[in-house]
Amino acid sequence: MDVQNLIKLAFSLDHYDVVLAVGGGLTIDCGKYIAHTRDWPFISIPTSSSNDGFASRNCSLMVEGKKTTIPASVPLGIIADLDILMSAPERFILAGIGDLVLNITALYDWEFEDQMGKSTVNAFAYMLSKKAVNSFLRTPMDHLKSQILIKELVSSLTLGGISTVISGNSAPISGSEHLISHALDKLSDPPHMHGIQVGLATYLMAKVQNHRAERIFKIFTRTGFFDYVKTLHFKREELIEAVNLSPSIKPGRHTYLHEEANRDKAKEILSEDILLQNLLC
Repeated sequence: MDVQNLIKLAFSLDHYDVVLAVGGGLTIDCGKYIAHTRDWPFISIPTSSSNDGFASRNCSLMVEGKKTTIPASVPLGIIADLDILMSAPERFILAGIGDLVLNITALYDWEFEDQMGKSTVNAFAYMLSKKAVNSFLRTPMDHLKSQILIKELVSSLTLGGISTVISGNSAPISGSEHLISHALDKLSDPPHMHGIQVGLATYLMAKVQNHRAERIFKIFTRTGFFDYVKTLHFKREELIEAVNLSPSIKPGRHTYLHEEANRDKAKEILSEDILLQNLLC
């Protein structure tokens, strides 16, 4: 959805007391931005748990033909019906898991930026994001559509979204793995689900950062995330090009991938890691 069309739609509406958005990520983002444009309260009602957009302060929309992350209204409330969320196809649940586990690498990037003098870590936002992912990692994962797994996933994604409100930016839940995903949005035809792309990029970046890669491997193996990725036929060359493009996606940040040595390491891992050799074309 193009942002200019949303603005026109927003100002064609009469006054309303609240905006309700019922649906997936794009629907939520559109409702969120309309509410933001008119300064109306916003209620988020997700029908899948595929990403944290239903709780965050940002949305992803088309700006001059380019998918862009822009500010929007923070939900006044979130209504998450577990029966509806459990009925969504498994790929949406796997995407949500990918979009949550990435907090591990995103927070490591945020610390790196702080050390480089390029950002300042907000301790409370950092704690919420870390608690969100660690809480989910302790959840039983024998069945993707179990009520406890969906409940923990939605709760943890919500905490991650709230962390962006506190920090004033997306850093607690968005790092170098997002840069790769946004680059893939430009390179792939068509791109895959956001949560799937960032999940795959999270495993790669954990190997680059040498930080909790084994833990991420276990979660993605146990949930069937890697099995699903293998069916999508990701192209190794596109991922390599995405790594090359990553610093240009958000030049104002300084993640691991903004360092040439780390980009070289990522490309080396893409070519040599045994798991990635089996997953990628």
